[in-house]
Amino acid sequence: MRAPVNTDAMSMPGDRVHAPMPGAETLAEPMRSRWSPSVFDDRHVLGSDEIVRILHAGQWSPSSGNQQPWAFVVAERGSPSHAALVDHLSRGNSGWVPRAAVVIITATQVAADPADPEGTRVKDPALSYYDLGQAAAHLTLQARSMGLHAHQFGGFDKAAVASDLGVPDHFRVVSGIAIGRLGDPLAVSERDRERDQRERRRRPLQDFVHGVAWGSVWDGIER
Repeated sequence: MRAPVNTDAMSMPGDRVHAPMPGAETLAEPMRSRWSPSVFDDRHVLGSDEIVRILHAGQWSPSSGNQQPWAFVVAERGSPSHAALVDHLSRGNSGWVPRAAVVIITATQVAADPADPEGTRVKDPALSYYDLGQAAAHLTLQARSMGLHAHQFGGFDKAAVASDLGVPDHFRVVSGIAIGRLGDPLAVSERDRERDQRERRRRPLQDFVHGVAWGSVWDGIER
């Protein structure tokens, strides 16, 4: 039987804590208790000040050359931007994503702005995606530190959402981050309820950490 996780009193009433697999129990909070639920409380509303705190975490994430190529669209439940996203969700995401209090739609700059060619220059689009990934990670951890949960997803028509929201061509819409409070499992479909009951698993370090050469497991990992 797996021992319960101490979440340092960050769990909210009714929070469902997923005990981590070996290795995760040594992580600091809020990384240790972070997971991606699919059952959100569709009555929960986040205040503007709370959303701003989450956005600040992305603002202060690392950035190559301080280019800060990321951009976010705040799609609060019931807003026009939220409706634009919901219209283009994949079937698998259409049941649970709309229940979250807010969805942060992420994008990153992949080319120079034609209207300002002397402005921010993109030296390497790969680094733009890398920076956006770091900003997204910071957002999710900040949300968790506030007793909230975040679930990142990519299942939606990104070109259609970009068009509906007026995203310029030198940016690429990449993902969505659903943020909110956990809801009642009985209020959602069996499919979404089952998703939240899955055990958290990750590949062992031996599968992806290399040492003296690619394919040679680093000696610091117990074999």
